Amino acid sequence: MTLQDPTHPALRDAISATLAQPFGSFTDILRDWSRAQPDAIALVDDTRDVAWAELIGEVERLAARLVETGLERGQSVAILGTSSINYALVFLAAIRAGGVAAPLTTSASPAQLAGMAADSGARHFFIDGGKAAELGPDLMADMIRVPMEDIESWMAPPGSRAPDFTPEPSDPFNIIYSSGTTGTPKGILHSHQMRWRQFGATALSYLEGGLEVRSLASTPLYSNTTMVAFLAPLLAGGTVRIMGKFDCARWLEHAEADAATVTMLVPVQYQRLMDHPGFDDHDLSALALKYCTSAPFPPKLKRKVLERMPGALIEIYSMTEGGVVCLLACHEFPDKLHTVGRPAPGSELKVLDDEDREVPPGTAGNLVGRSQTMMLGYKNRPDQTREGYWTDPENGEVWQRMGDIGRVDENGFVELVGRAKDMIISGGFNIYPSDLEAELEREADVREAAVVGIASQRWGETPVGFVVLAEGAREAEAIMAAVNRRLGKTQRLSALHAIADMPRSHIGKLLKNELRERATKMAS
Repeated sequence: MTLQDPTHPALRDAISATLAQPFGSFTDILRDWSRAQPDAIALVDDTRDVAWAELIGEVERLAARLVETGLERGQSVAILGTSSINYALVFLAAIRAGGVAAPLTTSASPAQLAGMAADSGARHFFIDGGKAAELGPDLMADMIRVPMEDIESWMAPPGSRAPDFTPEPSDPFNIIYSSGTTGTPKGILHSHQMRWRQFGATALSYLEGGLEVRSLASTPLYSNTTMVAFLAPLLAGGTVRIMGKFDCARWLEHAEADAATVTMLVPVQYQRLMDHPGFDDHDLSALALKYCTSAPFPPKLKRKVLERMPGALIEIYSMTEGGVVCLLACHEFPDKLHTVGRPAPGSELKVLDDEDREVPPGTAGNLVGRSQTMMLGYKNRPDQTREGYWTDPENGEVWQRMGDIGRVDENGFVELVGRAKDMIISGGFNIYPSDLEAELEREADVREAAVVGIASQRWGETPVGFVVLAEGAREAEAIMAAVNRRLGKTQRLSALHAIADMPRSHIGKLLKNELRERATKMAS
């Protein structure tokens, strides 16, 4: 059988059969697609597009040069910059060469970046012009430093191939650094086996469903979130458009012009699209599948997305570290939008009290989970890796502590009630911020709400709210009075502050530490 003809009925069957295997090589699948559809477009950004034959050719040339310049099996390749085709090529080349892709967070401080690079063990450092100008020539000067814009001249000559690399399941695939606000963020190691289980299965579902995959990736390539819109579509032989920075108008233009069928957005991006005045002027009818993850997805916003955007809406709840994976098909369960769905096949969940004992259904407790997509551990941090685990005393099974407080209803749907570290203890009573946030968001004036706990001489801690208000809204005091009338005495807000925007990380996670600091200053 030849893989030259993309219309050959055996082609998709052959690739599907490989993807259905318990383990395989990412590079082999990409190479099969390049032979099958050499002229089809694999990657697009605002500067150029790359056909499948070019993709493999440039990945091979980069990988060959990496090995020539000293890359060893299992060694990291550090990448820093705005998402682009060249960024994607370096990521894929690191894996092809037997190395580990180590994308670094662009919002990190110079000290954090130096710490991440040292922690990763990388000797190669790819950086784009924008970050190079910002950080200067001295950062990581002892590494092989390659300007991202000049990778064409740095590659091995055309036609070069890297030495063969056959991955083992336990080989590291990538390091994703956590979004720590102080010190060096933790490096989360993912294996080839984990990534194969995640994205091989997703790609197989696309092929079996007959979906023509045109993905719109608008979150950064250094984020684990983006891998759903980047790696899985490539394994399915699709096209991935890479946006350097998210912009509502440009996202809508791309989605319409490309007839995008798959996308991944975080909640704040969905909110901005819903608020964009030109949203209804664009044809998004090709959208078949929309994902959301990384931050709480308010039920009110889920309803708006279901009403106004075509296609399925899937919320994913998990951690970069792994643990349980919950899926909520919002379009199938409109009465469960207050939940994050049920554990996916192959995932398990337990709810524990503060003494690590299981609690009855419907009772809130600390979530622990496990699945086939668990991290290898934190790079160079065995103690912190162990701290994140819970070992079942009855059978010795290892579970990941999710860091969330939640409860499971009678149908198995998981409702999050807060982060464990964000729980407020006031007068000896546990207060879950999500309960108060839900009450605030019931008010028509409130577009977005967040609640944090601050120190209180009288109660130990007291809840303080922040809201982003709709145009023409009532004063914050009036809203707080209305909400407090519905809350129990121990739950009532002691203050409510209206702000223009919620502070968020690069992928839209709410930065409650900043709100907590602001609330403390206001109280004093």
